[in-house]
Amino acid sequence: MSIEPGTTPAPAPAPGPSDAAAPAHGSRIHGCLLGGALGDSLGYAVEFDDISAIRARFGPAGLQEFSALDAGSPFSDDTQMTLYTADGLLEALEWANDGVAADLNACLWLAYLRWLGTQGVAVPTSAPFQPPRWIDGQEVLKHRRAPGNACLSGLATGEMGTVQRPVNPGSKGCGTVMRSAPFGLIPHLEPETVYKFSADAASLTHGHPAARQSAGVFSLVIHALSAGLGLREAAESALGHLHGGVLRKGEDPDADVVARLEAALRLAGDLPGTGGILSPENLVSELGEGWVAEEALAVALYAVLATAPETGAEPDTSAGAGAGEAHFRAAIPVAVNHSGDSDSTASIAGNILGAYYGEQCLPAGWLAALEAPEVIRGMASRLAAVTGS
Repeated sequence: MSIEPGTTPAPAPAPGPSDAAAPAHGSRIHGCLLGGALGDSLGYAVEFDDISAIRARFGPAGLQEFSALDAGSPFSDDTQMTLYTADGLLEALEWANDGVAADLNACLWLAYLRWLGTQGVAVPTSAPFQPPRWIDGQEVLKHRRAPGNACLSGLATGEMGTVQRPVNPGSKGCGTVMRSAPFGLIPHLEPETVYKFSADAASLTHGHPAARQSAGVFSLVIHALSAGLGLREAAESALGHLHGGVLRKGEDPDADVVARLEAALRLAGDLPGTGGILSPENLVSELGEGWVAEEALAVALYAVLATAPETGAEPDTSAGAGAGEAHFRAAIPVAVNHSGDSDSTASIAGNILGAYYGEQCLPAGWLAALEAPEVIRGMASRLAAVTGS
């Protein structure tokens, strides 16, 4: 799908008197990208550890804080690819603003190919050449941080994967979900458009329906939050769209995607009044380890919804930074401390919370420990500027 001149998103409206406490859209963009990077960084420290090893290293409660990491923790390929997703979107919007129609998925493919080159993998000679952009000059993004095999192999083919001509047709790894938050940050798009952008981009590397459906649902969650919906309302709305019409003709909702996401909502909804959070063992038993797309999204959604203030009630953005920061500090450790893909599940949770509360929810001490925040802010500022935020 191309982005045509004159059809670029209108500027996000300024908060009116009735929603003055709601974060500005630019704050949501910064919060989403920075929040995802914080979750990614904390989780990356234990990504390949099971829960017994995490407890042995950090105590019974597991890893709760950046202060427990003496040497800090860098962000991983999750944040790298999220920023390259944002750059692909940014390029398409820049072309459109200049009056030139842009093929969004081609812009994203070229952005991901430039990311591939940062990972020590030769970009296929059959791929079109693209001049470097601002993001390509950021040295911190040129480290190899356990990138997903399907992301690497799908791009290394030199073929632009599509739904009709899939690469890695059997792969549904979480590499699609963890990079897809930026699609939900473009204001004033119809949900069907957000879903299509996200699902088509997922198909560049992963061919299984669960991979693109999970990515599309995640982008719809971010889109709904950016439009002012509450956390549970946004999750239910996104799942409703999956049932109700965003899929291509002839495609049914993947049964595993539906089952995992419905389980996450049910388990989080059962918590009010119980005062309990699933143990890491039960979390994995119920929702999975997060290595595949639908499990990563389910774990992240559960972590966010189950730790919401008022024992599961919708958090109130008007309560100020304190409530949002407390929620962020509570949710991210739930997404981190389990035997599974801790950086991806926590990255997705951080994206969700940052998009909901805006930048105000991010703990200052955590931001101080974050690797290269100026690079993430630089991309967020560029995306905010091109969307008029």
